Amino acid sequence: MTGDGSAPGGRAASAPLLGRATEPTIFELSSPGRRAWSFRTTGLPEWPAEELVPAEHLRAAPVPLPEVSERDLVGHVTRLSHRQYSVDLGAYPLGSCTMKYNPKVCDEAASLPGFRDVHPATPPSAAQGWLRVLVELEEALCAITGMAAATLQPAAGAAGELTGLLLMRAYHELAGDSRTRVVIPDSAHGTNPASVRLGGYTVATVGSDARGLVDRAALARVLAPDVAGIMLTNPNTLGLFEEEILEIAEMVHGVGGLLYYDGANLNPILGVVRPGDMGFDIVHLNLHKTFATPHGGGGPGAGPVAVGERLVDLLPGPRPVRVGRGYGFATPPRSIGRIHSFHGNALVLLRAWCYIALNGRDGLRRVAQASVLNANWLRERLRGVYDFPYDRPVMHECVVSAATLKRATGVRALDVAKRLLEQGFHAPTVYFPLVVEEALMIEPTETESPETVAAYAEALLAIAAEARAQAAAGEGRAAHDAPRTTPVGRLDEARAARRLVATFDTRPGEVD
Repeated sequence: MTGDGSAPGGRAASAPLLGRATEPTIFELSSPGRRAWSFRTTGLPEWPAEELVPAEHLRAAPVPLPEVSERDLVGHVTRLSHRQYSVDLGAYPLGSCTMKYNPKVCDEAASLPGFRDVHPATPPSAAQGWLRVLVELEEALCAITGMAAATLQPAAGAAGELTGLLLMRAYHELAGDSRTRVVIPDSAHGTNPASVRLGGYTVATVGSDARGLVDRAALARVLAPDVAGIMLTNPNTLGLFEEEILEIAEMVHGVGGLLYYDGANLNPILGVVRPGDMGFDIVHLNLHKTFATPHGGGGPGAGPVAVGERLVDLLPGPRPVRVGRGYGFATPPRSIGRIHSFHGNALVLLRAWCYIALNGRDGLRRVAQASVLNANWLRERLRGVYDFPYDRPVMHECVVSAATLKRATGVRALDVAKRLLEQGFHAPTVYFPLVVEEALMIEPTETESPETVAAYAEALLAIAAEARAQAAAGEGRAAHDAPRTTPVGRLDEARAARRLVATFDTRPGEVD
């Protein structure tokens, strides 16, 4: 291993790279013979490769991997990490995603050796503490949602959705009932239709009414004995509470269907109202949203599914349960089987348990109240500058439109989002829900201070004022070129989607 920190051609890698507009790739930092580690000599004989690997599978030349010193490698990765945005750096108001700050005390608990170092195959007798956490988490989630029991196995929201659909299918099949369709509102999350298809059903879409809620007349037209259930969230993706949810539940149950609750928007109703009390039979929860555990990568993340009494025997197994004065495992008698190896993303589940324990019932209610307050304050501050397609008090998020701004200045929702990056803020969700033209979907969450929410609002207002002033003066529009101060500038997203180039070393002329 070399220790001089030098890069190819004798160029020092560390200091001159600080502040550079671009970061070299790891291959550009490579120099033949450099190593970040080496194996000590073992004294064992070196077996000819041909004796270990068939000749037809041997490479003619070594794999072209980068060769760098440990110092250069650490510097490269650290510089890249400093170019990223995260919930620890600032507001991350992705609408419908509930990206909120993750308390570090929960990370500390998940780092304790007694939790961290336990092998997932440890017998129950030697993992009683872990099993207690899992059982108590299930009980807490059921108390929060008003359901009878839950599985902690699904590793993310999409896995939770699929689990819910499989439970729905198993319920109907056990009743000897062949059903083919699942109803989804037109403002639903994009994963819902995909989950319906994976669950073996077809999608029946129902539109929204003038208030942005499920159109009950349209729902009545699609309900029939072949409907297995309905997937929706409350509040919905417009940030509006479905005020007629009890009537909707009665309609769906009236044709023998089940109600599935997409838990993406649970945050603003914690401790206030429970999906079970609304009539839902299946509830999936995003622990990485509502209960402040890390997002990303298909895990970390967790998507437990809670069910009403009539579906308990179908839950995936084995389930952690109380056994006498201790804890063990049990598989429900009609279980749909495993959804995930072992018992879910355990350290994420532990973080969620800690978050719930820290807040308690009253604290979770305050979480909901603060998230609703922040969203409505932001909505009122943006009034008169951005459009409100459904101008009513909202829950956890406010959906505004840049349609009028676009017609007056040519600046679109995408331009506003890119310009926000130059102001030091993460952009909100754009162009969703699809039922809103030029949508900006903003969820500040309860973890952002009033000052941060105010600064975010001022940035949005300044962008709109700048666009109008430049349009009136006949000048170029700064938002069209944004972002110009970030490590990566404006991308041609349409071209990228049509002509994806997945490697860094494309030769000139290979892509037009």
